[in-house]
Amino acid sequence: TNPEKIGQSKVFSVRRRFSDFLGLYEKLSVKQSLHGCIIPLPPEKSVVGMTKVKVGMDDPSSVEFVERRRAALERYLQRVVSHPSLLQDPDVREFLEREDLPRAVNTQALSGAGFLKMINKASDAVNKMTIKMNESDTWFEDKFQEVENEEQQLRKLHVVVDSLVIHRKELCGNTAVFAKSLAMLGNSEDNTALSRALSQLAEVEDKMEQLHQEQAASDFFIFAELLGDYIRLLGAVRGCFDQRMRAWQRWQEAQSTLQKKREAEAKLLWANKPDKLQQAKEEITEWEARVTQYERDFDRIGMTVRKEVLRFEKEKAKDFKSQIIKYLEAMLQSQQRLIKFWEAFLPEAKAIA
Repeated sequence: TNPEKIGQSKVFSVRRRFSDFLGLYEKLSVKQSLHGCIIPLPPEKSVVGMTKVKVGMDDPSSVEFVERRRAALERYLQRVVSHPSLLQDPDVREFLEREDLPRAVNTQALSGAGFLKMINKASDAVNKMTIKMNESDTWFEDKFQEVENEEQQLRKLHVVVDSLVIHRKELCGNTAVFAKSLAMLGNSEDNTALSRALSQLAEVEDKMEQLHQEQAASDFFIFAELLGDYIRLLGAVRGCFDQRMRAWQRWQEAQSTLQKKREAEAKLLWANKPDKLQQAKEEITEWEARVTQYERDFDRIGMTVRKEVLRFEKEKAKDFKSQIIKYLEAMLQSQQRLIKFWEAFLPEAKAIA
């Protein structure tokens, strides 16, 4: 990102803790979300997964956790640097280039489901605003409803896909047991042709177990993770709508305060208290400036939110197209390999006498 700092090489590397990613999100959220930007959320923290890795438990679940975490952090960082505004942020550049970062602290609240809890609390605060917004632009109202509906549907689909992953893993285990049983039966069979066919069938089932493992990985890493990412991203989209609502609330409260200041000035005029009039006029001037500024802020955030949502929709369509094609190609390749396995076994079955 900065050739003067990293030299001519196009490839460079730095070491980062998981808490550094949380710290980066926190910094970006404080600065950029106030302007209506959609800030990508980092992956959720897993205490169980990290504990297994730290104590050196070398089981398949630990390996899967590390790969899942690596892929999720890579996707998070790709989304950050693909955002034109976030890429120019000094904290992002420091994260990518600085050899050592100060250790991020107070990130516990950002772990696990903490991100979405924060967003939901912010949404609740907006819903409890004393001055209810009369939306003049139906685009924002319609889009917000679309976002909420889509988030609900993605959550339902994510549950189904998680069940599919579990089913595939169970199928792997059952297929392995089936293959072992076939092999034992083949070893005990006196009929040579039948024994050979059973042994060959056991080998086919072993290969099918591997295919089921690959399909489970595709279900998870390609499909389930995509859905999980976008459930969190839609929460971030709701957050930018909430920022616009807060800007509107601040503008309305400033208008209300200005009205009270003008009423106070009128009372001073009526009571003939010229000694306090100057201060009242100064306060009115101050609040008139605030009202003007807050109205500009509201309009600016509205334009940013509109641009961000349209950009998000475009990126989402591109992501889903890419991942669905990748998923279908993986499934098609598995089915083609499966056909070859059965075609190779068929002559053995026909040779049984």
